Amino acid sequence: RCVSMLLPSESSDAVGVMCINFNVAAFDDVKKVLDLFITGAGLVRPPEELFKDDWQERINSFLHGWLRERQLALNSLSRDHKRELVEALYAEGAFNGKSAANYIANVLDMGRATVYKHLKQMREDV
Repeated sequence: RCVSMLLPSESSDAVGVMCINFNVAAFDDVKKVLDLFITGAGLVRPPEELFKDDWQERINSFLHGWLRERQLALNSLSRDHKRELVEALYAEGAFNGKSAANYIANVLDMGRATVYKHLKQMREDV
């Protein structure tokens, strides 16, 4: 690219033009990196076979989908939302993994006893 500048003299008339040529390819690369940083690479779905037996990953995936559908944030869940989420996780079989109740309690920032209380109430209501 060429940048042109008028060179003024002491009078108001221009005395010359200076043109500087430079390669902007480096700036294009920087722009691409900044664009990627600003817009994000997007969520890349992991290969199913990699996480098919990972119960924690399945819980996390279900949890994010549940939150996205309801347009909620994990840190702003009410007590009732947490109860609904525990019930939904139970219906999905999330409690089949060893220490799943403990993991879910930690993710939802609640006690394990509270998780079991929600499950007990759910079973009594049925």
